[in-house]
Amino acid sequence: MTWKSGPLRAALRNEKRKTIPLCRRCEAEEVGNFDFPPTTPHSTIGKPMDPARIAELLQPFLSPASNPCHSEPANAGEEPAVLSPAQLHDISTYIDILLRWNARINLTAIRDPEAIVTRHFGESLFAARYLFPNAGRQGKKEKNSSASSVSSAVKDFDVADVGSGAGFPGLPIKLWAPDISLTLIESSHKKAAFLREVSRALTLTDVNIQTARAETLPAGGFQVVTLRAVDRFAAILPVAANLVAPAGRLALLIGSTQFDQARSLLPELSWSDPEPVPLSHTRILAVAHRPAQWATVPAPQSVLSSLP
Repeated sequence: MTWKSGPLRAALRNEKRKTIPLCRRCEAEEVGNFDFPPTTPHSTIGKPMDPARIAELLQPFLSPASNPCHSEPANAGEEPAVLSPAQLHDISTYIDILLRWNARINLTAIRDPEAIVTRHFGESLFAARYLFPNAGRQGKKEKNSSASSVSSAVKDFDVADVGSGAGFPGLPIKLWAPDISLTLIESSHKKAAFLREVSRALTLTDVNIQTARAETLPAGGFQVVTLRAVDRFAAILPVAANLVAPAGRLALLIGSTQFDQARSLLPELSWSDPEPVPLSHTRILAVAHRPAQWATVPAPQSVLSSLP
């Protein structure tokens, strides 16, 4: 047995490892502490995604909705929205962080950056455009005095994203409509740490990350509640609906086969015709309206007991 073999080699390797200082991020990841402040990222991408390519991929999702049930009035003759350079840069940064974190925790099964743009950001911004059609014009008007009137249309909206996971659709909606107050509801501590990292990196304000179950939050507290790609859809849907305020809206990004199930589970809501998501044969945006006269009630115990 040579001096570098077996237990001796392992001991030397461990001793050498102790002498190499870890950066704060690597040290935090080494011990499983994912809630750390941002530092220079160790990107898994050769270079950040080109903003011009992001804009090209997103364009099909930013056309006006054909039959909107908006949270704010839309102007006649709407044109396809154009994201600002700052918004496109934020999306590129978001993708970089997502891919880096996804190597350690399961945030998305999609690894290709262009597929992330269309599948995650495209679908989320399609919902954002539908719910807040005027917010996309803020960038065009920011040098104009009329910008304040556009901003005021959404600044009083409290939006909740149930089961946020990797932040879709909540964070892209915030990028689209920065004046909303956003609550991201995510019970996984590691995923919540990722959401904090993205929020810090993009310098987003008025973002509240709740590391809690949705059924523990007060009922009727949000003008808009979003839900996308969650397990046990039938169980969590009534819980999400219970968070919607009177005259508020529930927005679902779901498969077309789930629409009838959603209507049957929530017959008390007024459902708009589903909007097909661009570039998809099966995905839809379904929006339901809560009546203005509605008494909030706790979710049924049968629903709560069925949740994981």
